Amino acid sequence: MTAPVPLGRRVAAEAVGTAALVAIVVGSGIQATQLSRDVGVQLLANSLATVFGLGVLIALLGPVSGAHFNPVVSAAAWFTGRRTGDGLALRDLAAYVLAQTAGAIGGAVLANAMFAEPLVTWSSHDRSAGHLWLGETVATCGLVLLIFGLARTGRERFAPVAVAGWIGAAYWFTSSTSFANPAVTVGRAFTDSFAGIAPASLPGFVAAQTVGAVLGLALVAMLFGRSASVSGPAAVPEPAASGAYEFAPAVTPADRCAAAAPALGPRVQFRADVTRQHE
Repeated sequence: MTAPVPLGRRVAAEAVGTAALVAIVVGSGIQATQLSRDVGVQLLANSLATVFGLGVLIALLGPVSGAHFNPVVSAAAWFTGRRTGDGLALRDLAAYVLAQTAGAIGGAVLANAMFAEPLVTWSSHDRSAGHLWLGETVATCGLVLLIFGLARTGRERFAPVAVAGWIGAAYWFTSSTSFANPAVTVGRAFTDSFAGIAPASLPGFVAAQTVGAVLGLALVAMLFGRSASVSGPAAVPEPAASGAYEFAPAVTPADRCAAAAPALGPRVQFRADVTRQHE
């Protein structure tokens, strides 16, 4: 069991990761509108940059803070671990949310600066409509279901690809283009660009995201049960106190042979040894 990462480092990772994520989203949106007038091409460029950037950030910072970059994910981690003490503490949750929100705002300002835009320009992109709120509910519900479903089944190692893939897909199949993140939503209000959202549209989006998170947790409980245990040869690892999930080492064919050898006799043990020599 590794020692928990200090809260200061985890909070810094959340701030840096969320800032980088918003800079990617906003910056690629500005770049796309400068390179093409085709809205479809703009959305394609924006979504591809987001998918690649998000996957890299999760892979890089996941071992430090869990790579939440998202208040509803952090809140869900606190909620699911509150009884056992395995998730985020309430103090940690507050620190995560503040860091994520500050990082998102900083990322939008950085993206504006990189493209010689005013550092802060309130977005005029109105996104207040029922069908957009429904899209946000679906996108956030799927995100929470995916993250905690992977955790319940011991497949956290797929999170960088799976989470980035879900967000990339939801860019295209949801009407809202899948914000699915209250902190990122707030940050995108600070830029009047392709990726922006008008401040007046924030309450509806954040409310829809919150509803989506609750529905996602309900689906996790329904599909995977309340316990982290699943049927099969291995138990699912619990989230560490840092909020990050511990990744189990890969099991090689030779390891499986060696484990079975005592029960199957010296001949299998010999084959296991040979297998190891050729790895």
